[in-house]
Amino acid sequence: MASGLSMRAPVCLIENSNGQFMVKQKALQVLTTVTQPVVVVAIVGLYRTGKSYLMNKLAGQKTGFSLGSTVQSHTKGIWMWCVPHPKKPNHTLVLLDTEGLGDVEKGDNKNDTWIFALAVLLSSTFVYNSMGTINQQAMDQLHYVTELTDKIKAKSSPKTKQMNDSTEFASLFPDFVWTVRDFILDLEINGQPITSDQYLEIALKLNKGTSDEARLCIQKFFLNRKCFVFAPPAPRKKLKYLEKLHDDELDEDFVESTKNFCDYIFSNAKAKTLSGGGVVTGPRLGHLVLTYVKAITNGDIPCIENAVLALAELENSAAVQRAITLYEEMMRKEVHFPTETIQELLDINVICKKEAIQVFIKDSFKDVNQKFQKSLETELEAKLEDFCKQNERKSLERCRALLQDIFSPLEKSVKQNTFYKPGGYGIFLQKKQELIEKYNQQPKKGIQAGKALEEYLKSKEAVAAAIKQADQTLTAKEREIKEQQKKAQAAAAAAKELEILIWKQEQMNLENEMRQEDELRQMFANMEVERRRILAEQEREQARRLQEQAQSLQELQMSTAMPLNSNVRSRIFRSNFLTVTQEVTVIYCEEKSFTFSFT
Repeated sequence: MASGLSMRAPVCLIENSNGQFMVKQKALQVLTTVTQPVVVVAIVGLYRTGKSYLMNKLAGQKTGFSLGSTVQSHTKGIWMWCVPHPKKPNHTLVLLDTEGLGDVEKGDNKNDTWIFALAVLLSSTFVYNSMGTINQQAMDQLHYVTELTDKIKAKSSPKTKQMNDSTEFASLFPDFVWTVRDFILDLEINGQPITSDQYLEIALKLNKGTSDEARLCIQKFFLNRKCFVFAPPAPRKKLKYLEKLHDDELDEDFVESTKNFCDYIFSNAKAKTLSGGGVVTGPRLGHLVLTYVKAITNGDIPCIENAVLALAELENSAAVQRAITLYEEMMRKEVHFPTETIQELLDINVICKKEAIQVFIKDSFKDVNQKFQKSLETELEAKLEDFCKQNERKSLERCRALLQDIFSPLEKSVKQNTFYKPGGYGIFLQKKQELIEKYNQQPKKGIQAGKALEEYLKSKEAVAAAIKQADQTLTAKEREIKEQQKKAQAAAAAAKELEILIWKQEQMNLENEMRQEDELRQMFANMEVERRRILAEQEREQARRLQEQAQSLQELQMSTAMPLNSNVRSRIFRSNFLTVTQEVTVIYCEEKSFTFSFT
């Protein structure tokens, strides 16, 4: 509940219907909104003693809690009014007005005892309101306090000594304020003035030789005690209109006592705390109400320790959930999936985990052996594991989408049989490596980048193997074709070379023939020249011989006086010329390595 807001009127917190207690949900819903520490002031006392008037004054209102003006008890059960604390910022004042004790209409005082016990259990300041003086009759009417040890347990373990319980009660019970209404005596003893507090302490002293259990219980259970006495507020005829009267219409002493009472409560009433030091807030107070009323309804004795442990169980469980929720919110805000490294995620986890544990420690109490904190740490480890898995999942999703985008051109080329050719596997590997490098250069892939790439490449191994097999098969065929082409080319080259050789040989033969013909022509020319020379020589020789012969013949003729005719001379010349020609031709042919025959 915000400090500037308050309830417009009281609501019933615990309804008492036919001796049965029931917690009202409307009041619990109000308490759930009170997140501040609560100062709980409960008032009990006999019915028709003006309890509600004091509670209205504490609320700062003239009306609210029903005052009533007849002998019939108006308030049934316990009513609650939450108002901003007038002197303690960020605190809420919770006022509990109880039904009057000793109502003859109830028949027995069993309910009164439980109302008294609940007021003690729920309050941080307990106000007991009575009439007249603090005398033995007043003590007898306060017999409910003597039954607290039977109605309330401090510990869940069996009690050993009542004194031990009394000590526990003293540390857990609220401060005690006794308000004495319509007090008309003078506060003095033996002629000396005393304070109202001294008056209370004197009244609580045990008389020698007597055993006044009520006095003893008040002394043992309530260590912090305070007393206020109130003069009658107004003449009896005006009491039924008390809530409508202004202060100037009331008794001055009553008005002053009321102011002092309210000032004391505002200044000294402490916030409600639990054993172990936990501060009570609205939701915690609501849980205590439910726990105690449930125990009473079930016929059990309300146990303060069990109530605190149950509240601690509930609160610490809620604190664990709040811490986990905070951790998850911080992690979702700070972690940008996928993280580049696992360490990045772990570093953020350290910060968020520390903050979550601090929130838990702030909201929790009575965490025995750090049971819930250890549970929280276990939960946070599990949450971290979830975030790590989520980080891996986000990384895989990112990487798989990235791989599909980057490698889609390659996959398209595979479908188009681009690489199903000799040498295609090498081209495929080169293209694949280029795309792998492109993938590795992409940012924000996360910690599963390597795994995603490995999975993708493994999924394409069959395709790569098919391309490789096709490449090997086609390459072998191409090699075979090339070998055949090479052999054919070699055979064609050999045939061409042979053809060239034949052509060259023919050319050489032709050249040789031509050369031989030239040589023959030259030889014959030379022979002709030689022949002519020889003929010329022969002719000269013949002429010389003829001349010699003629001379010889002449000489012979002259000696015989017998002349030769021309035919004889011609035959002699011709015979000599052929003989000479044959000799010359044979000589020339031997020099030129030619053989000729003459006929």
